[in-house]
Amino acid sequence: MIGMNAALGVTVVSLGMVLTPGPNMMYLVSRTITQGRRAGAISLAGVAVGFIVYLTAANLGLSLVFLAVPQLYTAVKLAGAAYLAWLAWKALKPGGTSVFAHQELAPDSPRRLFTMGVLTNLLNPKVAIMYVSLIPQFIDPASGNTLMQGFVLGSIQISVSLGVNLAIVMAAGTIAVFLARRPTWLRVQRYVMGTVLGALAVKLATDRAPAAAA
Repeated sequence: MIGMNAALGVTVVSLGMVLTPGPNMMYLVSRTITQGRRAGAISLAGVAVGFIVYLTAANLGLSLVFLAVPQLYTAVKLAGAAYLAWLAWKALKPGGTSVFAHQELAPDSPRRLFTMGVLTNLLNPKVAIMYVSLIPQFIDPASGNTLMQGFVLGSIQISVSLGVNLAIVMAAGTIAVFLARRPTWLRVQRYVMGTVLGALAVKLATDRAPAAAA
């Protein structure tokens, strides 16, 4: 139902977004370093629920709004491009701070860890932009049921994001020590991700696809 190019495109976009430090990564890493891997995994479960909420809402409601008000679709798409450009600038500018820097946080209960994971994701502008503006670019009405395509592509994004975040949770302590000793690696990561996000911002801003393709 979905083409290989669409699946690959969503995978690349998802990797670019998840590997760029944001609210989800900062929360997961800080909790893991402070409270251990189990706390990080519980927090990640909450993040997963947040993804599912966004995926369902975007596919069942937002596409209809965009069809009715195409100007809103254009505005959201340009907002997405602007946000990606801002993330690219944050990654490329000098003096960036690693999300793996040690932070002292008070321990939280499993219930609060899960709840905060959900809320952190629901309030994460990166995720909103992902579902409202980026993933719809890869839906092709000629390929069949657009609703199903949206759920399939969203599932790819969730799988990529959870897989990467789980790996980060499992290796947070080791990564923190590695980057603390090798700041050059941190700069390389920032430059690569900043370049990728900048290119995505340009592509999104110059895309002329109509709202009906969302």
